[in-house]
Amino acid sequence: MAEPTNSSMRFVILHGKDSFQIVERLQRFQKLLGEQFGEVSRFDFDGGSVQMVDVFDELRTFGLLATHKLIVVDKADQFVASEERRRALERYAEEPMEHATLVLRSESWRPGNLDKLVAKVGAVLKCEPPDAGHAMSWCSMRAEKAHGIELDGKAAEALVDRVGNDLARLDTELAKYGAYLATEPAGKRHVTRELVSMLTGQSREEAAWEVQESVLGGRPADAVRKVRELVEISQAPEQLILWSLVDLARKLHDCARMLADGSPDAAVARQAKLWGASTAPTLKAARVLGATRAARIFAEAVDLDRRSKSGLAGELPRTLEAFVSSFSAQLASGRR
Repeated sequence: MAEPTNSSMRFVILHGKDSFQIVERLQRFQKLLGEQFGEVSRFDFDGGSVQMVDVFDELRTFGLLATHKLIVVDKADQFVASEERRRALERYAEEPMEHATLVLRSESWRPGNLDKLVAKVGAVLKCEPPDAGHAMSWCSMRAEKAHGIELDGKAAEALVDRVGNDLARLDTELAKYGAYLATEPAGKRHVTRELVSMLTGQSREEAAWEVQESVLGGRPADAVRKVRELVEISQAPEQLILWSLVDLARKLHDCARMLADGSPDAAVARQAKLWGASTAPTLKAARVLGATRAARIFAEAVDLDRRSKSGLAGELPRTLEAFVSSFSAQLASGRR
């Protein structure tokens, strides 16, 4: 695939949720500038606190030790939040300095006229996590190129299943495998599915059951603690936790409705696709809630999922904690 940036660009915007791609693309771009101009002086600014005048002063001042400057502004969404600053950057994009390159990078970004002007003198690159298939292919290539190990298809599938498709997290795991196999001869540095299971955390299904189990326990404090542990320590994707809660609410609703209609436990478990250790506590919780309360909780879970996808759920980890606390408390109250 062709390099999306080149040394002639004087203004670049990098935005998206995949921090690994943003860092990689900036590093490659800086290397291209170095190949074109020799030594490049780089200046990094915090877009949440830097003044516009300081960035423009650096852009317009010639470097003393290098022929080209690279000015990087992080948290760019905050930097361009005001209309005045965005207008100033639009004017700059129409006539950027030849001896300097400006890069704005940010996780979130609101497209506008600035993007159109930047595209004429540089590039606007969206860096989002790939889908699962591309993530697996990337892992196999990255493992060999950057870490000197071989990752087969099944191992790549297991890794993406456990970690998700965030490239930074995937690369961290690949580096772990590389360190583990470092003493092996070059031809035997092979990562198997078993090694992934041994060195990498739980699969998404295992993490899903953990949060469901904590809610079914009927102890709100334990449920909140589990969500916090999964987010902050295990780094489970927040959307995975939310999916787990919607899935649990759906199963409880289905089970409560069928139990109310007089269906036997075995038929209910089969219809609701319950299995293993989850069967007994799920059926017990469905009886505790009853069909009406279970339907209300399911509706609340679906609404939370909708709001999270529309950016209306607030700070999602805290919202999830509040939801599991209420969810678990309703199960506890029904058992008294």
